[in-house]
Amino acid sequence: MIRGRSLPVATPLFDSLEQEAYLQLWRTYDRLREIDERLFAEHGITAQQYNALRVLEAARPGSLSASALGGRLVSRAPDMTRMLDRLEGMGLVQRQRNERNRRAVEVSVTRAGTALVDRLADAVRRCGHDQLGHLDRRSLRTLVELLEEARAPHEADGPADAWPGSRSRTSSRRR
Repeated sequence: MIRGRSLPVATPLFDSLEQEAYLQLWRTYDRLREIDERLFAEHGITAQQYNALRVLEAARPGSLSASALGGRLVSRAPDMTRMLDRLEGMGLVQRQRNERNRRAVEVSVTRAGTALVDRLADAVRRCGHDQLGHLDRRSLRTLVELLEEARAPHEADGPADAWPGSRSRTSSRRR
């Protein structure tokens, strides 16, 4: 105490270790996202749109329902219809009504969409290297496992949320 006043108590930067981990994750995502946003902006699309094109490319020669597509995206699209409108307007996807269920819309990638994915392939690989290439393989595997473990209790169990990138769904890729 100094003359009847107490010294200010240092407050922790974070309220908890969980909060620190979450905020570290958020800040990391923000920094890494800037790198891929620049790449995709050069081609007139967003990372979310590119992700949709990649998912549809993997479904070729078939199509996916809009809801199945939404479930396979890395992050949820708050307005799938608007995103598909934009992609369709650019000639990158096409939509058609499901013949058995007229309420359902089937989405497929066009030749132009496939060509864009192909043109971006090398740049996307370089982008991933720019983002995390400074980490060794062991650190990357550990990071992937920790992120999956952190996300697991928050994943929905429905088939629409069966994200193909989840290693726990394909144990052959686990190690």
